[in-house]
Amino acid sequence: MKAIVIREPGGVDVLELRDVPDPIPTRGEVCVRIRATAVNRADLLQRMGAYPAPPGAPTDIPGLELAGEIESLGDGVTELAVGDRVFGLAGGGTYAQKVVVPSRTLARMPSGISFTDAAAIPEAFLTAYDALVVQGRLQAGERVLVSAVGSGVGTAAVQIIRALGARAFGTARSGDKIERAKALGLIDGVVPDGARFATAVTKLVGGGVNVVIELVGGAYVAEDLACIAARGRIVVVGLMAGTHADVDLGIVLGKRATIVGTMMRARPLEEKILAARMLEENLAPLIADEKLVPVIDRVLSLEKAREAHTLMASSETFGKIVLEVP
Repeated sequence: MKAIVIREPGGVDVLELRDVPDPIPTRGEVCVRIRATAVNRADLLQRMGAYPAPPGAPTDIPGLELAGEIESLGDGVTELAVGDRVFGLAGGGTYAQKVVVPSRTLARMPSGISFTDAAAIPEAFLTAYDALVVQGRLQAGERVLVSAVGSGVGTAAVQIIRALGARAFGTARSGDKIERAKALGLIDGVVPDGARFATAVTKLVGGGVNVVIELVGGAYVAEDLACIAARGRIVVVGLMAGTHADVDLGIVLGKRATIVGTMMRARPLEEKILAARMLEENLAPLIADEKLVPVIDRVLSLEKAREAHTLMASSETFGKIVLEVP
């Protein structure tokens, strides 16, 4: 099969399109013929040698999400059949024509959706739903701040917030991204002054926010803490601005705040199976009804993975970058 291989840790030039052996499913696994995948920041970190694949995943083929068809079954697989259209997450290896994954970590695609659209859904929408509902305990009517609101997870979060009857506010590096996010349900947003935005957000919202979905990390966490309400919840999802934050624990105590971290890739198999059920049972119906829609900045062919990584690193995109797999 064809796959994008990381020759060695480094820049985009280390990504090479190669012929590699087809993967073969063992008991409880399926082989998926991938039709489309999408680019995530984890892929960039893996390429640079800063985020190795978890045990059992291909070490030199990046890619965390997939949409395609079941090509073959390992022993003991009964819930899926050859030809089923599926989408979901993988520990790695989806920049390829085929990948082998545990069958129960996949979800059936909603009818009528394209592979290109489906590939833009799993990582963004599962991450956002988990952060908002499972970790953030979001309730209808609450106010939510989404950092990097123009990112894949950010655009998914805004839509989920609206669907759950809560109110979405956001930060972004440009006013244009905030305006584009309003079409998805964003009420309003702020362009940070450096890493400062708490005062502007408090004025905009008319008080503190109840939940923060933190996709930037670093110095943003202290600002999040400054603009949350009593019993506010900060869910740290991304670390684009770094892994360290100067946090005033007095504010944490005074506001009875909760700060929690979450990630999808490194979870054990049991939790990945639960995530797949969340995708199929909680999100797919809303996608089928077009209450949630994937936001795609552009679609490129698999062989243009280098261009896709360059675009992702620029932070100029709005929504997901999808790679079509021939």
